[in-house]
Amino acid sequence: MREIQRTLSTWASAPPRLSTAIFARILRHDRDLALTTLFFEDGELRVPMIDLPIDAGVKVRIDARDVSVALSRPMDVSITNRLPGEIAELELLVPPYVRATFNLGRTRLNALITNESVERLALVPGLKAWAMIKTVAISDLSQDRAPRPRPWPLSRTTNRERP
Repeated sequence: MREIQRTLSTWASAPPRLSTAIFARILRHDRDLALTTLFFEDGELRVPMIDLPIDAGVKVRIDARDVSVALSRPMDVSITNRLPGEIAELELLVPPYVRATFNLGRTRLNALITNESVERLALVPGLKAWAMIKTVAISDLSQDRAPRPRPWPLSRTTNRERP
């Protein structure tokens, strides 16, 4: 029995710990659904309600194990966060794990998937795909004290407007 346990433990390696940090602002709260919508430079994320005011800055950490891949626009799924992008990189890790990096525009999002999924979906860099993140999986949030964009003064005139 001890030999069997030892053999199983060598095969059952722990999944690599990968995550992505996204900096966002609170866009709105939906108190009826107990959800908050965050705005980041490549889209919106729905997360469980955050007890911070609208426009507060937050840092969201998304675990790569909570990111799924779809080749076509996901419609009839319970996963709320569906972000269009492109597979930027595939990195083979300890079997059976593969790190798939999505390019969402300015944001790079890591997904931890299996080599079987890479083969079955025929994933390659440059392929258009959808990253899906369950709302309930996003729980690692912290307030971010990033500076707010400085608004341009409304009274400022341009060179063209000067006599």
